Amino acid sequence: MFSFFKKRSPPVAPVAAVPATAAAEPIAASVEERAIERKGWLDKLRSGLRKTGSGIAQVFTGTQIDDALYADLESALLMADVGVKATEYLLVDLKRRVKEARVSDRSAVKALLADAITDLLKPLQRPLTVGEHTPTVIMVVGVNGAGKTTSVGKLTRHLAESGQKVLLAAADTFRAAAKEQLAVWAGRNGVEIVSQVGGDPSSVTFDAVTAGKARGCDVVIADTAGRLPTQLHLMEELRKVKRVIGKAQTGAPHEVLLVVDGNTGQNALAQVKSFDDTLQLTGLIITKLDGTAKGGVLAAIALWARERGPGAGGAISRESGATGPVAVYFIGVGEKLEDLETFDAREFATALLG
Repeated sequence: MFSFFKKRSPPVAPVAAVPATAAAEPIAASVEERAIERKGWLDKLRSGLRKTGSGIAQVFTGTQIDDALYADLESALLMADVGVKATEYLLVDLKRRVKEARVSDRSAVKALLADAITDLLKPLQRPLTVGEHTPTVIMVVGVNGAGKTTSVGKLTRHLAESGQKVLLAAADTFRAAAKEQLAVWAGRNGVEIVSQVGGDPSSVTFDAVTAGKARGCDVVIADTAGRLPTQLHLMEELRKVKRVIGKAQTGAPHEVLLVVDGNTGQNALAQVKSFDDTLQLTGLIITKLDGTAKGGVLAAIALWARERGPGAGGAISRESGATGPVAVYFIGVGEKLEDLETFDAREFATALLG
């Protein structure tokens, strides 16, 4: 399985020399195994985005490159929930590419559209980094039903399998079964969990971060309660949770991840904007892309992220106060562990267009 995250490089230690012939076979097998797993994942992604991409793909069945082609493509992109602004952006970019490349058939235009979508999505592609802080504290938020706790469990599994010592904070104190659900994931993954009887989310996260520091954990993940962005008092409570985490460890949380249901289309973009205004998001997990007709919303999110800023220079966004670009760390196409994978802009664009 490809790694979900980027680890801080450890100090170099002396190692025994291994003959090249002895090392070659296991490495080759590992690479081959990963390639097979990734291919299986891509097949699932293509299948999951089939409803989204079918309308776009039909646009390229003719032969002429004319105004009718662009009109049909505009409609198809809007139907795929790319959104008005992102659709306009892609069409302008596509026309420029077609003119510069001097293409003469629709299949070539389709390839150029894949390039345009890839370039738009590329800034969202970034690995989740752990190890720069000890522990790395990750705060996970989202609306009810987006798959937040399940995503926490999947991420925990892969972190634990990669040798990271993970501690979970059961900060979803509203939903009766949330603590039990997280405890099941903790048991499956062999990690510890911090919870309280009758405690509030802030105190649970404070205790978890403090415990993570004392126990030498690599990662602390706080699973918060699902809520709608319109529930202002609950959104304010999330802001409080974030402040309290900062009191437990200076500079934390290091990641604030929003879990978004890919089936919600443009509403997903509205959620991203609202949560970002409150918490200054660092990353997204897009779930439930299996069978959705609204997967094009990633293009809308990418355009928003570009306009939101900031770039690598770290300038502060005027709207949100954020100090770094938002990334799509993971996308999911099902309920199984292997159905959550790292986001790759080229793979997504290719799958989207079939």
